[in-house]
Amino acid sequence: MSGPTAVPFVRAAGDPYTVGRTHGAALGASLRAFLGDSLARLDKVLPAPVTLDGLRPSIAAHRREITAALPDLAEEVAGLAAGAGITEDEAWLLQVRREIMGYRKVPTAGDCTTWALAGSGPAGPVLAQTVDLNGDLDDVLSVLEVSRAGSSRRSLLLSFHGLLGYLGVNSDGLAVGLNLVLGGEWKPGVPPYLAIRHILDEAGSVTQALELLARLPLASSRSLTLCDRERAVWVEFLDKDLRVHEGERTVHTNHFLHPDFATADEINVFARNSSVRRLRAATDGLAALGADAGPEDHFALLSRSPIRVPDRGDVRAERTVAAVVLLPAEGRLHLRPGDPALSRTQVFAL
Repeated sequence: MSGPTAVPFVRAAGDPYTVGRTHGAALGASLRAFLGDSLARLDKVLPAPVTLDGLRPSIAAHRREITAALPDLAEEVAGLAAGAGITEDEAWLLQVRREIMGYRKVPTAGDCTTWALAGSGPAGPVLAQTVDLNGDLDDVLSVLEVSRAGSSRRSLLLSFHGLLGYLGVNSDGLAVGLNLVLGGEWKPGVPPYLAIRHILDEAGSVTQALELLARLPLASSRSLTLCDRERAVWVEFLDKDLRVHEGERTVHTNHFLHPDFATADEINVFARNSSVRRLRAATDGLAALGADAGPEDHFALLSRSPIRVPDRGDVRAERTVAAVVLLPAEGRLHLRPGDPALSRTQVFAL
């Protein structure tokens, strides 16, 4: 097999500004190149061109909400800008890029498949998922290890150049993954990616993570999957409401599963058919895994159709740009960048 070159690994420690500055300095050239590529490739995936000047009001609205709710992360964004040699608006754009894209009811073949197992036995805890996105983002993957001053907790995160967090695991044994679900009003607020970073920085368990999540002014709909030694859950959020499902194993794709939210689902029929197929394939495949299944067994399932979404040569179409297997009890993140059927596993550890 062959695959992308090694994914950059950045270790950052200290106060929020120092963490951001370290991150920005380590990846500055790549961040500037990404921003210079059709404005972080937004012009390649959106139906009409955009400019930074035109986006400033939206960026500012999100910035106000995030700064009020998560001032430490706002300070980290300032450090990121200084370290990378970019403007603060550009640094904020990297945090809210997905919110600016919004959601469009267009046919899609995929947008992440996620499962989790709780427990302390040989099969868990484990969280595994594909990362399905448009924009050909596999070349801007990065992994961050963050140690915040004043806390013994450390976070290990898969992200994209300049984004403070996407999914990951922390040293308390908590893992968080995510799925796109479409519904409700998308508005200025805390993007789910930064909510995940906040959870990993501040929560030591699924229970604490759910408490933190309920307090945040979230910007958009998502489903998060969380697991630790005791619990595996998915939590769907729609506008100001949350719904939680718990089980020994959980699986989620891209349509709302909780009946309270099903009627608000804005997914189109083509995307829903894909989501249902992937949900069924993941549920059946997970049930067939043995009690001693390891990361490579999970990657084998993540690499199968229809869970793995191949490149169709269209930058606007979602495809699998990475797959991860998180082992929260061990503080490990196993990553296959790009197409997981073609790439080798890279392992990162706290």
